[in-house]
Amino acid sequence: MQSNTFTLVAFILYFMIMIGFGIFSFKRSKNMSDYFLGGRQLGSWSTAISAQASDMSGWLLLGLPGSILVSGLTESWIAIGLFIGTYLNWKLIATRLRKMSAAAGDSITIPEYFQNRFGSKSPVVRFVCAAIIFIFFLVYTASAFSSGAKLFEFVFDLDYTVSLTIGAVLIIAYTFLGGFLAVCWTDVIQGILMFVALIVVPIVCVCTTPDFMSVVNNAMETKDLASNYLSMFNNAEGGFAWQTIVSGLAWGLGYFGMPHILVRFMAIKSADLIKKSRLIACIWVFVTLGAAVFIGVAGYGYLHAPGNEDLLTQFNNIGDAERIFMFMSSTLLPAVIAGIILCAILAAIMSTADSQLLVTASAVTADVFALIKKDASDKVQMWISRITVIVVAIIAYFLALDPESSVMGLVSYAWAGLGAAFGPAILLSLFWKRMNIVGAVAGMITGGVSVIVWEQFCSGTGVYSLLPAFVLALIAVVVGSLVSGKQPEGVDELFEKAKTSTVLEEKV
Repeated sequence: MQSNTFTLVAFILYFMIMIGFGIFSFKRSKNMSDYFLGGRQLGSWSTAISAQASDMSGWLLLGLPGSILVSGLTESWIAIGLFIGTYLNWKLIATRLRKMSAAAGDSITIPEYFQNRFGSKSPVVRFVCAAIIFIFFLVYTASAFSSGAKLFEFVFDLDYTVSLTIGAVLIIAYTFLGGFLAVCWTDVIQGILMFVALIVVPIVCVCTTPDFMSVVNNAMETKDLASNYLSMFNNAEGGFAWQTIVSGLAWGLGYFGMPHILVRFMAIKSADLIKKSRLIACIWVFVTLGAAVFIGVAGYGYLHAPGNEDLLTQFNNIGDAERIFMFMSSTLLPAVIAGIILCAILAAIMSTADSQLLVTASAVTADVFALIKKDASDKVQMWISRITVIVVAIIAYFLALDPESSVMGLVSYAWAGLGAAFGPAILLSLFWKRMNIVGAVAGMITGGVSVIVWEQFCSGTGVYSLLPAFVLALIAVVVGSLVSGKQPEGVDELFEKAKTSTVLEEKV
């Protein structure tokens, strides 16, 4: 798609709005709590939409529809797993983590929460957390930058490296300026834009494809996958796709360990708002995931409809199934509408990349730098955080330089690493009084290392690395806690206080 005036104007306006939020929030971020948690003042809508928008990166509009387009509906188990995980995360984690983090020294980062939760004076747990966040968020941020590069390359016919550079600079700019408030409020706008775009494109596609389901069914007959393309249970060879099903559902486990989502729970103004936030978040996720799956199927039917042979040839020449949403938007919609809709891809990319950069910056600053230089002022720490945003983004930029990199593959790796490292530790820290700092560290290291080892040596099994790594980490937390002795004084009391008191309301 060649650049045009309408599309360019839409993108420029979008960028100006995002940067404007960054400048506005820059003036309001006066201390570390403001910069990393927005002063714990988020409402129901901002918490819900920003949490889910930061979760659903460019893979929602690129990776997932592309996987469905190529492999059929068996890939939809990822969407099912993520929906279940979203609900359980809000139901089991949100309220307890908000209360516990406030009770545990008003913790503003996940590493700080672990240290305060278990009454430890050793900085080891914070260093381990920071290292895990740094490693896996580099990969995650690289996936967002890669998505942005593919978008600019497609829309404006730019070189991949040039496209990557433009996207990275824009994301860095408003994350650097505004911190958490800028990220959350831009995420709300971006979440709404993603929601609308994911509904509009498949509806237009179906309406412009006469007798749509007949086209899809006829197309299946000419494909090696045959009728299995529309089956959720059978693979291409006709066998039961148990690995795909189990692995897809396992994606839901990752939610329990996603720092950029968990900090939204910590930042909400009151636990009383979480029930409403949960409803908003679950509706948003259900609709967007369902629409993304349908885009893959609708795209296949549209490309194979009679009379669209030239369009199929054009798309095949692109050589990247992950660009199906872009292709359909630019082909089906008027330029001005297409420009707005394509901004949704940028919204998905930016809403996740900015959150990842901010969480990584908080880990480096609050959990490494602040422990080394304990007398550093809030102002100094905030500037260290902003410098960290730039450094991390530059490293992620180099990781994303390969134009052949798969957005889905990068996201899958990072999601598994973070989910296995932090998920079991977060869960048990909220529900098991006997868990201690040794168990937490053992679980984090076991989960992170297990993902790396599984991806390196066992990926051929077809089972997603998050599942075995999560189980091993869960065992490590339990064993480490049981064999390492009693809790420090006051930890049991903190656990009970956080369960029953209104300590979180006293903080705001």
